[in-house]
Amino acid sequence: MTAEALAAAYTDAWNTGNPDSVAAFFAADGAIIINNGSPWQGRAGVAQMAAGFFADIPDLTLTCDAARGAGDHLVYMWTFTGTHAATGNAVSVAGWEEWDLDGNGLIKLSRGWFDAADYARQTAPK
Repeated sequence: MTAEALAAAYTDAWNTGNPDSVAAFFAADGAIIINNGSPWQGRAGVAQMAAGFFADIPDLTLTCDAARGAGDHLVYMWTFTGTHAATGNAVSVAGWEEWDLDGNGLIKLSRGWFDAADYARQTAPK
């Protein structure tokens, strides 16, 4: 699968609102680390991470801004928009993930980044 096709399918999975659909893109022992935080391990951990985003932004819509692959590495640039559940604030956050893929094209490790201070500003009560 090309980098663009994998990125498009991953974007579609996020846009289902189903955490297990997101987790299905990860190897059984895969992991995601966001902003150098603690890793979410395995598909159950990845699903838990996605569920947290869906709880905070129930109408989350993800857009793939760009994808570039080189061998078993891929960079996935994204923007998500939606409404913060607790405050009702509109949110627009851009970031990226750096993926290490296994031989089956599943994500072994994703290192994700976004501006957490900007997210906190956007979601703060007015």
